[in-house]
Amino acid sequence: MARNRQNKLREAIPIPPPAPLPEPEVIDVESVLNEYLSGAIDLIVVLGPTASGKTRYAVDLAHRITSLAASDSRLQPARRSEERCDEREAQGPEAEGFGNISPHRGARGGESQSAERSEALSEGTASTDVVAEIISADSRQVYRGMDVGTGKDLDEYGDVPYHLIDIVPAGSRFDLYQWQEAFEKAYKDIRDRGRIPILCGGTGLYIEAATCGYSLPQVPPNEELRAELEQYDIEELIARLAELGPLPGEGVLQSKRRVIRALEVAMYEKDNPVQKSCFLPKKPYYIGTLVGREERNERIDKRLDARLKSGLIEEVKGLIESGIRPEDLMYYGLEYKFVTQHVLGILTYDEMRLLLSNAIHQFAKRQMTWFRGMEKDGITIHWTNV
Repeated sequence: MARNRQNKLREAIPIPPPAPLPEPEVIDVESVLNEYLSGAIDLIVVLGPTASGKTRYAVDLAHRITSLAASDSRLQPARRSEERCDEREAQGPEAEGFGNISPHRGARGGESQSAERSEALSEGTASTDVVAEIISADSRQVYRGMDVGTGKDLDEYGDVPYHLIDIVPAGSRFDLYQWQEAFEKAYKDIRDRGRIPILCGGTGLYIEAATCGYSLPQVPPNEELRAELEQYDIEELIARLAELGPLPGEGVLQSKRRVIRALEVAMYEKDNPVQKSCFLPKKPYYIGTLVGREERNERIDKRLDARLKSGLIEEVKGLIESGIRPEDLMYYGLEYKFVTQHVLGILTYDEMRLLLSNAIHQFAKRQMTWFRGMEKDGITIHWTNV
């Protein structure tokens, strides 16, 4: 009897329902401020997926904290610390290699509009009354000259001082260790001046590096070892890494490049005692910016069109003309990957626009997956509608 063959590939595959969004809550800013001043928390973190309004919320939070603190004697030392800050600035940059980490200074000597704005702020155009300062946790906004593609939107900060934006030149590589080192200096500087640090961004790995006790040693790259390890698949590499000690978080294990780097570090540490940094926050308070999926997708598309109209393509052309190789430029994220392919004639404008939009939607989903994974690991995130 003949079998009734069916083409399984033609059968409709049911699409699983999306995971439910977190339950939103109302953030009591006064309570958060009191917890910080009492020592119950030592850092406020604002996180969320792309286009969820993180920066705008963090700036508003800084202003609300300032308003509440205006008559609070516990923050008066922050006012007096301005004189000490001025003395330090007169002595020159403290964070060699990362620009000046003093408030308002996101860049020194850059040619971008954001660098010019940072320099103007450093000359005193920003208010010195704001007691909260923002540290960016965006892995790409550290680069000068990459403004439109990274969505710096520096005008949103207004008079609120910001850090770790425009601190290294475009075309350079700035790894997680370097960012953590720069974060520590900015965080300590803010605390030493009696100010309140707010970490804001959507790069989950960087947020965890700052808040989850990651201690990243500065281990020199070993190109010969990397070439050898590249021959193995990721499962073999993870098994080898497990033999050297506890495995790192899932964010590392999902990337072969990161697993190879983790092996490089572990093997170096085995034979070389490493001095590790330790000045990191121990008691962060996490606030997640929440927006519905449909609204988030609409915001993503609207923002992408605005960036394309405001010079994203011209920015990519300028970066290539400055000497950055196209293949290197594509390393710096989705916008640069797809727009570079359009500039090179590989993609039409419509193809680039569609592929980039879809990729950003998927990226936002992965960001939410990362943050929900943090919650599964025991981190409490206070989600709020924005």
